[in-house]
Amino acid sequence: MDDLEITRHDEDTRGEYRARPADSDAIGRLTYQKRGDVLVADHTLVPPEIGGRGIAGRLVDALIADARSEGFRIVPQCSYVEAAFRRHPEWSDLRA
Repeated sequence: MDDLEITRHDEDTRGEYRARPADSDAIGRLTYQKRGDVLVADHTLVPPEIGGRGIAGRLVDALIADARSEGFRIVPQCSYVEAAFRRHPEWSDLRA
């Protein structure tokens, strides 16, 4: 899906990735808590009106790409993120 904008929004102790398809005002989110150099991925939420497009997977891909480039590790507390880690054993070095 090339018409998907993914942005990252950080606050002091929390943050989220947001995904917005060009053809909708709905926003998918992957939220996290920051604990030093670890992000606890706690929820992945994609509204039904934009579901079935692989948006949740793209949110996780953005999280993984940032972890690789910025050097943080991830606690996959969210069941979706945990399942993605099981499908991708090559991400094991990013698990906190």
